[in-house]
Amino acid sequence: MHTFFLAPTGFGVGLTSASLGLVAALQRAGLKVGFFKPIAQPHAGDLGPERSSELIARTHELHSPKPLPLAHVEHLLGDGELDELMEEIISLYQQAAQDKDVMIIEGMVPTRQASYAARVNFHLAKSLDADVILVSAPESETLAELSDRIEIQAQLFGGPKDPKVLGVIINKVRSDDGAEGFAARLREHSNLLSNEGFRLLGCIPWQEELNAPRTRDIADLLGARVLNAGEYEQRRMLKIVLCARAVANTVQLLKPGTLVVTPGDRDDIILAASLAAMNGVPLAGLLLCSDFQPDARIMELCNNALLTGLPVMTVGTGSYDTATNLNRMNKEIPIDDRERAEKVSGFVASHLDHEWLRLRCGTVRELRMSPPAFRYQLVKRAQAANKRIVLPEGSEPRTVQAAAICQARGIARCVLLAKPEEVYAVAKAQGIELPAGLEILDPDLHRERYVEPMVELRKGKGLNAPMAVAQLEDTVVLGTMMLALDEVDGLVSGAIHTTANTIRPALQLIKTAPGYKLVSSVFFMLLPDQVLVYGDCAVNPDPNAEELADIARQSANSAQAFGIEPRVAMISYSTGDSGSGEEVEKVREATRLARAANPTLAIDGPLQYDAAAIESVGRQKAPNSPVAGRATVFIFPDLNTGNTTYKAVQRSANCVSVGPMLQGLRKPVNDLSRGALVDDIVFTIALTAIQADAKV
Repeated sequence: MHTFFLAPTGFGVGLTSASLGLVAALQRAGLKVGFFKPIAQPHAGDLGPERSSELIARTHELHSPKPLPLAHVEHLLGDGELDELMEEIISLYQQAAQDKDVMIIEGMVPTRQASYAARVNFHLAKSLDADVILVSAPESETLAELSDRIEIQAQLFGGPKDPKVLGVIINKVRSDDGAEGFAARLREHSNLLSNEGFRLLGCIPWQEELNAPRTRDIADLLGARVLNAGEYEQRRMLKIVLCARAVANTVQLLKPGTLVVTPGDRDDIILAASLAAMNGVPLAGLLLCSDFQPDARIMELCNNALLTGLPVMTVGTGSYDTATNLNRMNKEIPIDDRERAEKVSGFVASHLDHEWLRLRCGTVRELRMSPPAFRYQLVKRAQAANKRIVLPEGSEPRTVQAAAICQARGIARCVLLAKPEEVYAVAKAQGIELPAGLEILDPDLHRERYVEPMVELRKGKGLNAPMAVAQLEDTVVLGTMMLALDEVDGLVSGAIHTTANTIRPALQLIKTAPGYKLVSSVFFMLLPDQVLVYGDCAVNPDPNAEELADIARQSANSAQAFGIEPRVAMISYSTGDSGSGEEVEKVREATRLARAANPTLAIDGPLQYDAAAIESVGRQKAPNSPVAGRATVFIFPDLNTGNTTYKAVQRSANCVSVGPMLQGLRKPVNDLSRGALVDDIVFTIALTAIQADAKV
């Protein structure tokens, strides 16, 4: 097992962000990662659990021993009992390190109260036999000064000649020539980085969005009275505008993510902000100060704006003091802000040299497709596939944002079916930057040319031209025709359409793939330490044995295509020969048929869920099974069982599920939940691109 010790070069370098990113980077490489923060350093106002440990637990599902309280540590140091302190920490470390390939240890941050932090970090790194990674951030200093600061800290751990001092991560880089340009200039100024044994392991650019607190956090930190909560749990503050000017000079400042701060008696500003909200601009909120309560008549007039989700809060401080309090706010990630922590984690990981880090870790016990590795591979493989994906719900706000993300990141070449002016209006209101190359096709200008091909495809069903014209009014049908004619590689719909609306045109126009008689679905269940495949949980209510065998083969192929070694468990209420009955016999026959169709497939059934999933139970109930206790693909006997199980696991284990992904069609069509988040749509587009590339 390998251990990395993260040591800050000063205060405010973003140590927790570096920990989040390093964990994500190593998980993406398929390593089983552990995390441990030996000594708690609570921030002012922290009342809950230690922040770094809790964020890692909530973001990466890595639960570590409780850090030692700072008062206890200082008591031991004051009594000269450093060795006893190290023994306590090593004992906790051993608990956290069980069954791990690599451990991340977060060191102490030097503060006015903890001037001894550097000394403790040195002893921690030595006691744990850890490789040291420094974490630094440029302040108002020259590159030479930054280089000197890094070198001084490296010398504290033995300097560049010590093979255990690996390198440095530079965080919060603000540079006109970008992170890469900054890194190149830093290497020129640093003798330390010219040494082959000391590397620049990451250069993380500053990104304002990653430091944006929720409007709720602002209300909590200011002790504001909430007049209208609206979407204050979801909206984030990107910018503060202190409105003391006339309305005409304020309008251009009312942008997405703006917190409007104004005295409570400025009816004109309140009305202007409300009009912006009603026009679709998602302001972070309206903060009324100076202890003036807004006029009840004005608030009544603004009621429709409040219904859009506009948060409204009030504080007793004046404009100047309110602005000062906002600028002094603690920018640390709150422990319950999982969305922000995940974004920080992914962003930092994307700028680390994680391939070098993985190689440094050496051989692992067993590569498992962990959730971060699965999501990372999804994006990477989709980028390599370079597929064209049509999105029939082209002006739906979440879809527009997901398409912009996918286009910008090269995940897919997206085609939005919508009136261009509608897409532009949504983008402007939501603050979405539409990247170059994002296609927007007006259905009214393209519909006519699909009438004849559609009549030809459906001639056996009596479809005529007027009927085709009517059906092509539905953009899902239009997008499906584009797919049928190979103009696009896949289709994603369902944000505002039902599953039936998405699947029906595909069944009529795309048809099933050779060798399959039905269309089925799988969910990828992102459990804490691995990804499992569940099928069928969305399409077939009560498949017979032959259909169930088809679903098993389709699901195994899907697992293989996404990097998951298929070990297929055919689930029932009985294991092996222990039970009988019509339902058990169906599963038994389906297992036989699937095995006959693919003799090399690792498949077994009937198996109870615990026998399939838990190694100790599998050994007891099915000792000779190649699948029991190790299953990666779970095939349920009917839709009732599958859908109930996936939702129970999703909610009870608080795990993310990606899907449903349809399988068995000649070309990929995928359905979204109508409650899908933007990230859900992005990952579904990536899934679809990979399906098109792998012909799943």
